Amino acid sequence: MLKTRAKYHLGQVVKHRKHTFRGVVFDVDATYSKTEEWYDNIPEASRPEKDQPFYHLLAENEESYYLAYVSEQNLIADYSGVPVEHPDLPDLFGPFEDGTYPLHFQLN
Repeated sequence: MLKTRAKYHLGQVVKHRKHTFRGVVFDVDATYSKTEEWYDNIPEASRPEKDQPFYHLLAENEESYYLAYVSEQNLIADYSGVPVEHPDLPDLFGPFEDGTYPLHFQLN
């Protein structure tokens, strides 16, 4: 039986270890859940293991806003205290507070 515990939580600000983007966690998969085609498009040298949590992020870099899907091994917590400016944040979260975004909706 696979036992996985996510390191990051919904509303937490994180950043990528290697690439210059950051984002807010809005969903977590216990293991990889995208298609094989999507996985195969990741360069083999940087392809993460599938048996770890993967995070859905409202992401941003200096040029744009987008959705990202990132393995836990490629993320670190962002304690900068700087809010993320992704335009979809108000749909899911309340205002930035104490370094995190509180959920704006009820989970089942």
